[in-house]
Amino acid sequence: MPLSQTLHNEKIAGRSPIETHPLPLPTRIAFIGNYLPRQCGIATFTTDLCTAVAAEYGSGCLFAIPVNDPDSSYQYPEQVRLELAQEDLASYERAAEFLNFNGNDLVCLQHEYGIFGGIAGSHILALLRKLKMPLVTTLHTVLREPDADQHSVLEEIAQLSDCLIVMSEHAACLLRDVYDVPGEKIDVIPHGVPDLPFMDPNYFKELFGTEGKFVLLTFGLLSPNKGIENAIRALPAILAKHPNLVYIVSGATHPHIKRREGERYRETLQALAEECGVSSHVIFNNRFVSAEELVEHVGAADIYITPYRQEAQVVSGTLAIAVGAGKAIISTPYWYAKELLADGRGVIVPFEDSDALANAALKLLDNRAERHAMRKRAYLYSRGTTWQKTAQAYMGSFQRARVERMLRPRPALRDIFAVQGAGGMPMLDTAHLMNMTDDTGILQHAIFTVPNSLEGYTTDDNARGLIVATLLSLSPLSRTHEHTKLSQRYLSFLLFAFNDETGRFRNFLGYDRRWQEDVGSEDSHGRALWALGTVLGRSEDPGLRGAAGRLFEAAFPAALTFTSPRAWAFSVLGMQAYLDWFPGDRVIQGARNVLANRLLDIYERSRSETWQSFEKSLSYSNARLSQALLIAGWQSDNRRMIEAGCESLKWLVAEQHRDDADIFVPIGSRGFFAEDGEKARFDQQPVEASATVSACLLAYRLTGEQRWLEEAWCAFRWFLGENDLQVALYDANTGGCRDGLHPDRVNENQGAESTLSFLMALLEMQSLEIATVEELNQEMSVSI
Repeated sequence: MPLSQTLHNEKIAGRSPIETHPLPLPTRIAFIGNYLPRQCGIATFTTDLCTAVAAEYGSGCLFAIPVNDPDSSYQYPEQVRLELAQEDLASYERAAEFLNFNGNDLVCLQHEYGIFGGIAGSHILALLRKLKMPLVTTLHTVLREPDADQHSVLEEIAQLSDCLIVMSEHAACLLRDVYDVPGEKIDVIPHGVPDLPFMDPNYFKELFGTEGKFVLLTFGLLSPNKGIENAIRALPAILAKHPNLVYIVSGATHPHIKRREGERYRETLQALAEECGVSSHVIFNNRFVSAEELVEHVGAADIYITPYRQEAQVVSGTLAIAVGAGKAIISTPYWYAKELLADGRGVIVPFEDSDALANAALKLLDNRAERHAMRKRAYLYSRGTTWQKTAQAYMGSFQRARVERMLRPRPALRDIFAVQGAGGMPMLDTAHLMNMTDDTGILQHAIFTVPNSLEGYTTDDNARGLIVATLLSLSPLSRTHEHTKLSQRYLSFLLFAFNDETGRFRNFLGYDRRWQEDVGSEDSHGRALWALGTVLGRSEDPGLRGAAGRLFEAAFPAALTFTSPRAWAFSVLGMQAYLDWFPGDRVIQGARNVLANRLLDIYERSRSETWQSFEKSLSYSNARLSQALLIAGWQSDNRRMIEAGCESLKWLVAEQHRDDADIFVPIGSRGFFAEDGEKARFDQQPVEASATVSACLLAYRLTGEQRWLEEAWCAFRWFLGENDLQVALYDANTGGCRDGLHPDRVNENQGAESTLSFLMALLEMQSLEIATVEELNQEMSVSI
């Protein structure tokens, strides 16, 4: 018998996949749906479901991905890892990538048409189509008469989902009859409710000043379809016999309604209460009620009322909670109420019938025994729907979906990225880069142009190689299959270099593929993060992005423990490159901000009128610190960071100029430059020119100031011969770059760091030139 049929039979028989299949339970679960503190029913449900699953099975790697409505932001708790922008289609696509490379076991979607962007909420399909892991979807709305767009969206969601969860049998019937969803794909799991004790309402009444009175209650977000005016119209008849009664309407106006028309509906209700002469018996609690307060509100009610005006509602969280609290209930006959309140668990009255509502209330108020019996029936029924039981049921659906997915893996769609055009500059030649790279990675050193196997490999150089290979893949001058293979080779090296036990990269690898250390330098770790972030932010290759994403997730926490400012800077560059594609990742935002603030802090403590640097000595990759501060300040809207980045970079490039000519003179590695000390002029390294090119180009893009472009050109021309020795470091015959300038000669060895530094600078300068040409072409086309 096929496994899928076996699972279906077990479902019918009431056996859980958790019990019948040894597959480990999922621990990496992402819940997509609104999340508290956003004020809506989906947010409350998603939050409660996450909390319940975490309580029952451990928090593990559970996290939520909420949807932010336009012009809104929320202070989410730590369970929220990534945020979707409702109308930004790209954010949905990036979220799918994020989920894929994180290796999630499963995604649980909370679906409601109105919370997602696009026609009938169609933007969510861009995410779902690309998911590689099982998908379980909870449907909060199932329409009997959907329009064409609504039908199309739900139909595709059903096709993409491994399991659909609904909260009523009526919704399951609609899925089968209207949307042709196979019954074996549908699970009915009742709405979860808090596990509340069965208590006398009088216990809570003093909290609301209603002791000694009967309390009627309606709670939830206010909107015109709630029909509260019909309950108010019923009050005169009820009060005529029971004057010691109040009706509490608890809940804020629905944010969408409030945004559109303010408090008009609430004010209409208040005016109606005045007109009916019952305003002194109606209490409007105009705020979003917390979970703790909700227990008190519901607890104080003698009768709960849901006077909704339309039948087409397949679930109501407020009604489920009222049943779970063991309340006597009066409701109109919407779909969910008829099912939940069957068998004497409540009273159903016709829509828009205040007289019938009043008669039902009087009957319950006059008959304490019947009221109590109804409460008991509702409470006992709800014991199978507590959040603990709901979490267990969901985990059963999750496990069944995972087992079934093993039979039919689903490839994700390929991502599409923009590619820029070509430009001038020295001819791009990667021959020496290819020459230095073997089956393991790029070798560290060369003797002249011959790779020096004796010196082995480093994570530092393979990280640089991965950045360059990624940039090559974007250049129209270099897009070849060979360059894709380079990216794979260098990323494979980083995967090999990462030590799972320490959470750190090793750096030095012998030619015999034996590591020389258990833990590499902080700087090599930072460079690896920079490379991985660059792949995630820039690469077109989904396989590379997936592998890089997983490694980035495992490697980034260590950066927060580092003490090296350059490791901070490299990590910030990588984190920001990552955030360029996943801007809503709050964890990486926070990590970037922590490291950037450390850079700002040491800069503020180190700088003076004559020394505007991050440390009391300049050493290597100096411009990367300014670059990291600039990019972090720009993306986090931190003006002081931007100012400090520009100030420190301005001072640095001034220190790296020859006084008698416009020639770039990087701080030499033979002694460097300490405050109040003598500046080392040699040995000048290509890595310093490359860092300065990058930082100045960034400053140019941020400020538009021409001087930064001029400084970038000055540093770049150093490679081409405008330097102290007037000798080109770039070798046009090999495509390699010589290792540096000594006082009397150029170092003829063309090692990995030097060659990669030149290629990085060349590709960045070409990218700027291409962008400039495109802008000119656009201007010309507009003028024509």
